[in-house]
Amino acid sequence: MDIRLVGLALGTFAIGIEGFVVASLLPEIAGDTGVSLVQAGYLVVTYAFAYAIGAPIIAALTGGLDRRLVLAGSALVFVLGALLASIAPTYMLLIARLLIAVVAGLYAATAQATAVAISEPHHRARAISAVVGGTTLAVAFGAPLGAFISSFAGWRGTYIFIALIGVLATLIVWVLLPRGLYADKMTLAKRLSVIRHPGLLPALLTMLLYMAGGFAVYTYIAAVAVQGAGLGREYLPVILLAFGVGAAFGNFLGGQLADRFGATKTVIAASVLNTAALLLVSWIMTLPHEIAGSLLIGHMVLWGVIAWMFPPAQASRILALAPESAPLALSLNYSALYLGVAIGSMIGGLVITNLGLGYLGTIGSIFSVLGLAVIRLARTTRREYLSIA
Repeated sequence: MDIRLVGLALGTFAIGIEGFVVASLLPEIAGDTGVSLVQAGYLVVTYAFAYAIGAPIIAALTGGLDRRLVLAGSALVFVLGALLASIAPTYMLLIARLLIAVVAGLYAATAQATAVAISEPHHRARAISAVVGGTTLAVAFGAPLGAFISSFAGWRGTYIFIALIGVLATLIVWVLLPRGLYADKMTLAKRLSVIRHPGLLPALLTMLLYMAGGFAVYTYIAAVAVQGAGLGREYLPVILLAFGVGAAFGNFLGGQLADRFGATKTVIAASVLNTAALLLVSWIMTLPHEIAGSLLIGHMVLWGVIAWMFPPAQASRILALAPESAPLALSLNYSALYLGVAIGSMIGGLVITNLGLGYLGTIGSIFSVLGLAVIRLARTTRREYLSIA
């Protein structure tokens, strides 16, 4: 593999660890900083909002710059944000995560575009896959490793580990990427105009609802495991590893199913299965802890498969709806994803405060059902439009 792609993927690996390990760190962060678990959960909410809203804005502002400079600069700012998080008190930790979110979105979008630019035409899909693979590896192995590090070095030690990976990615990008890689500068209005493609807005809403349901639970998975299922904190890396192994397989499976049976059918199947998986999380928490803990670990593998079947099929669906505007449409898909993460994390916090931990999966499943309703309504509306046309 082109070593330059490895450098780009290393950056998405570091970003992925930071994004997915934080759910396991929330109880420790809450205890260390003197806030409640729900208040600590707003670290996820603000991150997701900043990623969804801030990343497109800063991408528009930096669109005319050399990609090497943008990538190395955003990776360096990510490192500074991780180091700030490692020493920050409560309010500064929030600022650090906001900073990380904005540059993470900028890096991820620019890395994929750069992978295409430095690759031969017949290797472009493979190049994008390599960069996205950094995130997949982060979910499968990086986040569990980060959780394991926190067990003996604390959550601040995890952030130092993330910063070190970011430093290595920055150096590789700066040393190996060529100068003079420029993209067409686009205004924010131009980037958002792609949303007018028929069927794209309902597809983005489906992504938002799917992620909202999942992250109403995943954001508080540490509390689900420890308080809801009776596992010790030492099992949190195992919980993340179980989910990550399932996610790696689910990502592959989702792409295969979308190619064979169609993207929309795969999205529907993943949504139905996700509804059941979320309901099972609530059910597991009603069982005796002697049973619930082991069952939750096994269920995390299954849920990982189901949860990560959705993204590759959804990406194929977006590409089919707006093939001539693929980069812009996919960037909006990422914004919808992180808006869903933000909304789901907020809903999860409200559920814990007002109903209790055991209701997380039940409430989360409602969002998957709403996503299925949006798909059905969009398909009916599209058929009616075509019959009139």
